[in-house]
Parts: sequence; C-alpha cells; structure tokens
Amino acid sequence: MSSTFLSEFLLITNIKTVLMIAVLIGIFFVINRMSKKFKFNKLMIISIFIGLGLGIVVQAIAKFPSDPTSVTWINEVTTWYGLFGNGFMDLLKMIVVPLVLVSIIRVIINMKDDNLGKLTFRSIFMFFATVAVAAIIGIIVANLFKLGTNLQVVNNNDEMREVLSLPETLLGLLPSNPVKAMADGNTVAVVIFAVFLGLAVRRLRKKYMDIVKPFIDLVEAFYKIIVSVTITVIKMMPYAVVPLMASTIASRGVKSLLDVVDFIVALYISVIIMFVIHLVIIALSGVNPFTYLKNVSRALVVAFTSRSSLGTLPVTMEVLTENMKVDSGVASFVTSLGSNMGMNGCAGIYPALVSVMLANMAGIEMNFTFYVMLIVVITISSLGIAGIPGVATMSVSVVVSGMGMGAYFPLAGAILAIDPILDMGRTMLNVNGCMAVAIAVDNSLNKNDEEKVKIA
Repeated sequence: MSSTFLSEFLLITNIKTVLMIAVLIGIFFVINRMSKKFKFNKLMIISIFIGLGLGIVVQAIAKFPSDPTSVTWINEVTTWYGLFGNGFMDLLKMIVVPLVLVSIIRVIINMKDDNLGKLTFRSIFMFFATVAVAAIIGIIVANLFKLGTNLQVVNNNDEMREVLSLPETLLGLLPSNPVKAMADGNTVAVVIFAVFLGLAVRRLRKKYMDIVKPFIDLVEAFYKIIVSVTITVIKMMPYAVVPLMASTIASRGVKSLLDVVDFIVALYISVIIMFVIHLVIIALSGVNPFTYLKNVSRALVVAFTSRSSLGTLPVTMEVLTENMKVDSGVASFVTSLGSNMGMNGCAGIYPALVSVMLANMAGIEMNFTFYVMLIVVITISSLGIAGIPGVATMSVSVVVSGMGMGAYFPLAGAILAIDPILDMGRTMLNVNGCMAVAIAVDNSLNKNDEEKVKIA
C-alpha cells in the first residue's frame, strides 16, 4: 500500500525526485527576488538559461542515460515539473477561445466595410507566401547538408497520421458545432463563427440598434475583462519557463540528439534564415527590427519553451497591440488565423527537410519537377492541417503522402524521437511569422499611426 501510494499517487520513489523538486522551488524564490531588480524581458531570458541548466543537471545526475524515459525518477521529476510548466500553458489555453471569439466579434463590429475584405485576403496571401519561402529554404538547406544520405535507418513504431483530402479537411473547419470547435481548440472554426456573429450585429444595428446595443456593450466589457485576465496570467511566465525548459532537456537523452545532430543543425539554420526574412518583412513595413525583437521577446520565449503556437496566442496578441501598437482588430484576426495555418516552421521548413531526407534515404531522384511539386504540396497543406493536434507530424504525413512517399514515412523514426527539441525552434518561427504578417498587413491597411516605432 505504501509503495503504491508513493509510486502511483505521490510519484516520489527516490530522494533525487525530492531534491530536484526542492531545487525548482528554490529557483522560484530566486526568480521572485530577481523580478524586483530585472525587467520582465531580461527575467524571461535568464529563466531560459536557468531551465536549460536545470535540465542538464538532471541528466548529469542520471549519468546521461541513452533512454531517459526508462529512469523512473526522471519521469517523476518531469511530471512534477509539468505541474508548473504545463499548468501555466493550460491557463493560457483557457484564455484562447474566449479571447479569439470576443476579439473577432469586436473586430467585425468596429471595422470599416472595405477593410474587412482586404484584411482577410492579405492575411491569407501573406501566410501562403511565407510558407512557400520557408519551404524553399528548407529544400536548399536539406540539400546542402545532404540529409538522409548517411542517416541510419531506424525501425520505429511511429505511423503516418491519417491523411484527409483537402475538401474533407476544409469541411472540417466549418463550425457545424461551435461548442465542439471551441472545446477542440479549432480557432479557425471559432473565427468563422465569430465572423458570422459580428456581421449579423453590423447588419442589425442599422435598424435595431436599441436591441443589439446591450450585446455590443457586453462584447466590449468582456473584451476588457479577458485582456485583464491575460495580463494576470502572463505575469506568471518566468516561473513556467524554467520547468518547461528543464523538462524538455531532461526527458530527451543527449545521445539521441547526437545521432541526428545534422538534422537538428539543418533545421535551426533554416529557422534562423527564415527568421531574418521575417525581420526584413518587418523592416519593409516601417518597423525597426531591433526594437521589434525587444518588444516581442516574451512571445518568442513562450513559444520556444512551450512549443505551442495556440497556447502562445494570448501573449502574441498582447505584445502586438501593447508593445508594437498594431491595431487590435488586425492583431486579433491575423494571430487567430496564424495559430492554425501558415506555420512557417511546422508546415513549411520541417516537411521540406523531412521530404528531402526521405527521398535521399529511399534513393528517389529529385529534379526540378520534384522540387516544384514539393513546394506546391507544402503550401497547400499549410492550410489543410489547420486545427489538427500534432501539427508537425500531420504536416509531414500530408506532404510525404502527397509526394507519393508514404511508404517511407517510418524511416523518419529517428527524427520523430527527438521532435520536442525540433519543435522549440519551429514553434518560435511559427509565432514570429504570424507577428510579421500582422505587422505587414497592418501597415498595408494604413493603420500605423505616429505612435509606432519607425526605422530611425
């Protein structure tokens, strides 16, 4: 009874578990003290390195096992750390659906008729364009690194995710059950539902303003309230970053990373290149890239450590509207779409790298036609994976299937095994691309005012 209580309920069967939990709590006290001396952005960066160091310490105490998941006390530590890290992410996700719903309704009610169509078209066009560029970068880097030519084939139980046709996927995005869409976190469906509500209010207020006025007031009040809740949750970020980072490092063996180090390096080089292109887009939109990085760093840190574009959404909206002075309507609309479509990292670079790697491993000839087809499939599928959990794996499944290489998917087992390490960079790029599109669209709609930071 005692053993079951410790191993299955408390999840504490080793003194090392107690020690590492105590260390984390001690770090929380240190962060609390530092919060009075350091600005929020600096504290976030410090928290990343503390979390990285803590994860390495856990690995070192366990003598760097090849399979950390087989070490009981490491599993216990990461589960307890998840209470703080994943708990914070759950609080962010708690805000997502109400924030998206009320923000989009508010956008539609207050936006000029001619700007609504432009906003939709330009946002989708920018997402498709940046994904295509990301795919091209992934293809070039994959060929420079000759991915797959020397990679050992690993037998793996991972199977391709079920691939739906594009019409079926698009049909699934329609909110046949708005409540279910909200429960599933399908923000595209939530956006569509909110657009219909907003358009109905716009149409009715011309003749029935006295009737719809209470609803409009409710939307404005609820928006203020949900933004306040968001700010409260965001203040907890430094405390969540440490356990999130530590869990990711501790749960992945160092040896497993060394086996595919060339793929990891290729992916992060691709991420850096695309990140620079985002900065160019931002500069062309009249915003100082260095000031931009300073102002949006908290969103990038949360995306990097949490590995969730959707979970980062409230932070993304907050930094765009408060720090970058992007119109709240544009920020709400673009980031809501971008949390499920046009992901430069997960749906652009990653499937391009994996596809070239699999083609090399399978001995498939890659010519100009192959690459053009790959870019087209990646660009289209970046919309097709919207609203589906496990975006990166699903994206690879769709692209590999579309390229006729579905039978070779199991060869990517070694890459899928270290996916969390890859996902950190991919998710950060997803969020950065989303913010770049928001700024570019905002600028194109001539909504930037004199308060915005311009290039000196």
